[in-house]
Amino acid sequence: MSVQPGRRRATTRPRVRARNTSADLIGRIVTPDEIVDGRLSIDGDRIAGIDPHDVPSDAPWLVPGFIDIHVHGGGGHTFTAGDADDARQAAAFHLTHGTTTLLASLVSSPYETMLAATKTFAPLVGEGVIAGVHFEGPYLARALCGAQNPAYLREPSIGELTSLIEAGAGAIRMVTLAPELPGALDAIRLLTTHGIVAAIGHTDADYRQVTAGIAAGATVGTHVFNGMRPPHHRAPGPVYALLGATGVTCEFVADGAHLADQTLEFAFTVVGADRAALITDAIAAAGMHDGAYELGGQPVIVTDGVARLAHVSGDGPGPIAGSTLTMDAAFRRTARVTGSMIVAARAAATTPARALGLGDRGALVAGLRADVVTLNADLTIAAVHRGGLLTGDH
Repeated sequence: MSVQPGRRRATTRPRVRARNTSADLIGRIVTPDEIVDGRLSIDGDRIAGIDPHDVPSDAPWLVPGFIDIHVHGGGGHTFTAGDADDARQAAAFHLTHGTTTLLASLVSSPYETMLAATKTFAPLVGEGVIAGVHFEGPYLARALCGAQNPAYLREPSIGELTSLIEAGAGAIRMVTLAPELPGALDAIRLLTTHGIVAAIGHTDADYRQVTAGIAAGATVGTHVFNGMRPPHHRAPGPVYALLGATGVTCEFVADGAHLADQTLEFAFTVVGADRAALITDAIAAAGMHDGAYELGGQPVIVTDGVARLAHVSGDGPGPIAGSTLTMDAAFRRTARVTGSMIVAARAAATTPARALGLGDRGALVAGLRADVVTLNADLTIAAVHRGGLLTGDH
């Protein structure tokens, strides 16, 4: 499969245009199990049915709306500041790239910042602008915190988490933490008791400590391979434990910078599409020009589309600081690397939906929410339907 990369571009907040309550989309329909040439019918906000029939040779691809469970911003806007309007703009930017559902991910911050962001974003969850809040930290390993601000790192606090959960009233959907920290296993149990996904990441844990976290209830590996002790055949650590755990969904940043294509291909052969979730880990710089940005109060420099923490002293580049990736680009790369549109669609939508317990979306199946991305022959975006409504201008 030959896939050309889409051009990154900045965009303003797209308009959502209400169309007729029914619509028919013609193309090559990528379901979780097969590719069906035919008609996808939309009735209201739901997929009414899929009817096979002949389609033109140049018919577009129809894939499920992308679900990004780990994204910090985009289009010059960020979730990390906890500002409602900025969050709306960031979500709107990613919608133009096919992301119909996302979590607003925040980096390590003081408790007061986390609490304020939780209260600010809770109404956006109710409106459907975002599907929830993801706290990536602050309960992370200092040695592998990456671009997280070390000044805000601390041990898991049951008191903090309980207060945040109460303030969010269901808005918090995922928390990333390092399982080797004191109190981490109790924190994982608390999160799962409240239906919140516990994710393992930014960790210096050994294999046993990671499996203990999984046994306590952790079900996601945060950007596996990145921000964790590297794999070693005599000292298996987080990568071995997460890839090998059948109940764990593994996030992958398919941008060519976080993971070599060969590593991505290898990971998919191990976990399969049922356990692989594509994420962007995007920051405000996604869709923007190279230059200076910030993440969690720390300066970031983007060069050739790769975001790294700006070192104020010393030689060499800083650690990777999120990405400038969008989900359509991640989809294209994964389709090329795996050679399968079905695998890419499942990793970009079906598996992350299941990881979050969003049973009403994530696949082109009758009865599910009509989140549909129409792709051109080169897999660039042609149109995006969210809940049956055509969004933006493509």
